[in-house]
Amino acid sequence: MKRLLFYFPLVVLVAGCTKNMKENLVTKMPGEKTMLANSGLLAATSDFKGMNWADPADNFKDDWVVPSGLSSSDSYATTATKAINIVNAFKQRGANTIRIPINPPTASQSWWNSYIGAIDTAANSGMKVIIAYWEAASSRDGVVDNLTQFWAMWQTVVNRYSGNGNVYFEVFNEPHGYSLANLNNLYADWLTHYPNVPKNRILLDGAGYATDVNGVGADSRFSNCLLSFHDYTWFDNTKHTSADWETAIYALAYPDRTVVTEFGIPMTTGTDYLAAPGTNGDATYYQGMTNGIRNSGIGCVYWPGLRDGDYYAVTALSGGTVTTTNASGLARLQYAWGLTNIAQPAATFDGSAWYKIISSKSGKAVDVYNSSTSNGGTIDQWSYWGGNNQQWKMGSLGSGQFSITNRNSNKSLDTPSNSGGTGIIQWDYWGGANQQWNIVDIGFGYYQVLNVSSGMALDVNGGSTANGAAVIQWYWNAGGNQQWQIVKL
Repeated sequence: MKRLLFYFPLVVLVAGCTKNMKENLVTKMPGEKTMLANSGLLAATSDFKGMNWADPADNFKDDWVVPSGLSSSDSYATTATKAINIVNAFKQRGANTIRIPINPPTASQSWWNSYIGAIDTAANSGMKVIIAYWEAASSRDGVVDNLTQFWAMWQTVVNRYSGNGNVYFEVFNEPHGYSLANLNNLYADWLTHYPNVPKNRILLDGAGYATDVNGVGADSRFSNCLLSFHDYTWFDNTKHTSADWETAIYALAYPDRTVVTEFGIPMTTGTDYLAAPGTNGDATYYQGMTNGIRNSGIGCVYWPGLRDGDYYAVTALSGGTVTTTNASGLARLQYAWGLTNIAQPAATFDGSAWYKIISSKSGKAVDVYNSSTSNGGTIDQWSYWGGNNQQWKMGSLGSGQFSITNRNSNKSLDTPSNSGGTGIIQWDYWGGANQQWNIVDIGFGYYQVLNVSSGMALDVNGGSTANGAAVIQWYWNAGGNQQWQIVKL
């Protein structure tokens, strides 16, 4: 799926400089869609900037859920006072949303009269509050434990909060025990039970571990409901680079309705999530997820914002003081929320060495067609055979930007226009932004290569694996045909 990344092209005009402006024909993959930048759809959920507030014993409980910092002996007033401290700490870090658990014992027993102090405090302060149902620890089979108790629990919650526009209702966290059809029928029953709850305040987890949101979103009965998506490193062991993890976000068919209500990574291991990831799979996951979330304009709720004893927690509570566990981890979360700009991890190269540039998808090398030494010579991919027309020097321009110069022709990779699908050519280097490339380390020896002028990615047209396929520029979509090994010779 091709998607626009939000770059603002810089067009450089130089008097007397003319080029062959002919573009290659773009071959799109079957079913491929192009999302227009700044379309109204892309900002629909971006205002969910959240953190999960969880029970230290996990939210899967047979008894009451009691988030960290609270005590089951607290009164309403004490709970509210403690919640003010937690809510303000989340707000100070940029959050405007909390997600907290509910289960039947919590909603039907005495703790409910105190627990609502936390919900009320957050909602009355202007925070969005997502109340999500967790099943019991003794079952954990991904199916509602007791439907009678389930409906009664939600009736209690709905009676109190259906009229509060800051409160959202997440029907079932990770309903992995249902087929898609049966899950959708459960959701339809929920809507029938509580017809007065506005649909745009209802979150429906995808089937499985909240992964198949596309299947739920496609059901016309839920067209106005929000969707809840989860992703963690252990969900897919085929993903390695940060770009691989971005693809999970770009594959969401309903980004205008989807909120990532859980994603997270170890925060207490000392990992710098702003640095080049190398072969650290935690870093590539987190960089990829935060990039994809921001680029798609969807909301997210980190797991967890606060949970005692959880090394994924981005904050810790001690003696009433809330501290940040990993500054770089928080910075990337704030980047996902769209609150800050950060530098993506820049590549480094030996400026005196020659390199081959290999497509992740095809395994073929970036090549000057027919070993041309002329301005305008076209760039394709070809099986690597060691020719000088397949060897390149990375000339550092600072700030992660490089010129890319061919050994055979001594000419530089160049895009003659800012249009998607433009074929890459070679040209005498003259310093234009269209000859400069941002090269980002996406981990495990792979790189994203973006033209400075257009903001578009170096791409093998149509994802071809054939010799002679054109190398073009296209909107970043994190596909294997846009991921490159740059290997020193």
